[in-house]
This record gives sequence, structure tokens and C-alpha cells, in this order.
Amino acid sequence: MATVIAVRGTAEERVDPELAAVTLTIGVSEPERDTALARTARARERLLAEVRDLEAAGALDTWSAGQLRVWSHRPFNNEGRQLPLVHQTRSEVEIVFSDLDRLGEWVSRVSDGEAVDLDGIDWRLTEATRRRVQELAQRAAVADAIAKARVYAAALGLGAPTPVELADTGLLTAQPLPPAPRGGMKMAMAAYDGGGAGSGTEFAPAVLVVEASVEARFHAEVRAG
Repeated sequence: MATVIAVRGTAEERVDPELAAVTLTIGVSEPERDTALARTARARERLLAEVRDLEAAGALDTWSAGQLRVWSHRPFNNEGRQLPLVHQTRSEVEIVFSDLDRLGEWVSRVSDGEAVDLDGIDWRLTEATRRRVQELAQRAAVADAIAKARVYAAALGLGAPTPVELADTGLLTAQPLPPAPRGGMKMAMAAYDGGGAGSGTEFAPAVLVVEASVEARFHAEVRAG
């Protein structure tokens, strides 16, 4: 009778990012609504003019700008007293750089401008690279599962294991075996700190980690003879 060997294979691939998605917020707080709108509109137009210049120079992959929003509220001071009405404005802009050499100087300069705040930088891959690296991780995860099954079979004095089932993590058919934690096939774009971002114009792209995991079931029998 064949012995059932169930394993989980995991793997990861590390790759340098190709794109940097910069998120900026434009906004002010003013007691006068018209003043708040005028300041924000000027700052927004200056920023978008620079973005269009970057696009024309071929430094960007894509960019988008959200609508300018305005709302009013009455804040409280530290004594709990309600203060006069304040008008708040906000507009988000995302700029995806493909020319990472232009990133540091530009971000440092524009984030020091009036009414502009840097929310963060998201390191990314192009879709073609993401798919290629994901496939590498998936293949390596399967190889890891096969290697584990062979080790277990050899430890039991069995012959070479034969694969009978392979699935994304958590999708194997039910068997009378201890339940495994659910995770599914993962293509995690985890950021690995490759040195950290420095001050000023120094930006260190974070290495991206692409992960994959699979579950596999094998049959192995006692060696003949």
C-alpha cells in the first residue's frame, strides 16, 4: 500500500523595482474658503505643470490627479473650546516614475513646496516583469515541494515519490490529515529594505520580494526487492 506524503513548497524571488509610485497631497487650512481654494488651485497647477513636463521627457509611466475637495469644520483647542470655522482643501496626485534617476531630486524639491506633502513611495514592477518573476517563484515552490517529498520518502525507506495532487495553498481536496494553515498561492510584493531612503536627494529603492507557496500530495511505496 502506498504511503501518502503531503508537503508545502515555498519560494521567493528578489528583484529590483522598475517603477516608483509617488503619492502627494495638496491641501491647506484657511479661515476663508476662497483663500483656501485659491492657494490650493495655484499649488495644484504648479505641480501638474511639472508632472506634464516629466511626462513629455519620458520619465513617467503614468500619473493621475484627484479632484480638488473642500470642506469646513470647527476645531477645538486644548481647553475644549470650539474655535472659528476652518476651511480645508485636499487633492491627491499619484506619479509613477519609470526613470528612477529623476525621482529623488524631483520629490525632494516639490515636497518642500507650498501646500504639498509627500505621502509615500510605492516601489513596483512592470506587469511583464511581475508575471515573469511570479512564474520563477511558482516553479521554485514546486521544486521545493518535490525535494521535501523525496527527503521524507527516503527517511521512511520508500522509493521515489510520485506526485498525485498539486494545488495553491489551501486548495487540496479534503483528506483525513491534520489541517494546514490557509494561505493560498501568494504573489507577495513585500518591500525588503535594501538600505533605506536617505535625506535630501538620496532614495534607495526597496528590493521587492515575490513569494509563492503550493501544497502537494505524493504517493511513495516500499522499494521492490
